[in-house]
Amino acid sequence: MYRPNNSAIDDPEVLRHVMTEIGFAALVTPHEAGIEVSHVPVVVREEGGASVIETHLARANPHWKLAGARSVLIFQGPQAYISPSFYPSKQEHGKVVPTWAYIVVHAHGAFETFNDAEGLGAHLDALTDRHEAGRAEPWSVADAPVPYVAALKRGIVGLRFVPERLEGKWKVNQHKSLEDRQGTYAGLMASGEQGVDLAQALASFPEGE
Repeated sequence: MYRPNNSAIDDPEVLRHVMTEIGFAALVTPHEAGIEVSHVPVVVREEGGASVIETHLARANPHWKLAGARSVLIFQGPQAYISPSFYPSKQEHGKVVPTWAYIVVHAHGAFETFNDAEGLGAHLDALTDRHEAGRAEPWSVADAPVPYVAALKRGIVGLRFVPERLEGKWKVNQHKSLEDRQGTYAGLMASGEQGVDLAQALASFPEGE
């Protein structure tokens, strides 16, 4: 991924947090016949200081058969259009154009599969609990009939991905002048939920970065 110095994020704790918050990724695996792409929900955790990512695929999806092949998980975070009207410099010299702000994380490595009922059960519990947390009446896998869940488990294959390399990119106009950064912040704050996340990311960069 092309990452100018002012947009590169490499702190593993920050990247693990962002992958957890996004919770969804594109699994991309090149192979002899082309490129396999699957879009998957994920569970991210820390083991011994390293990130471990788990997901699952339908057994009918041939992607899981590429276990061991070099792959990348792409996490697309908040993104938003940046209007030239956000910048005070537009009134000064007009030398501004639209751009796009975004946050992405790439996890490079290879995945292995797991099929045991206990492992799949723990994965599905973790995935469900992560997204049901905060609901007034959170749903649990245990709420469904045991034979029904067992049958569904037979239809999926678990994937375990230990990244060899993580790379993040925060493109949020952090390189702009203080005035244009402030204009970007205000414009993003007014543009909705994803804009607010991006504005907060911009605010985390010291002036001049």
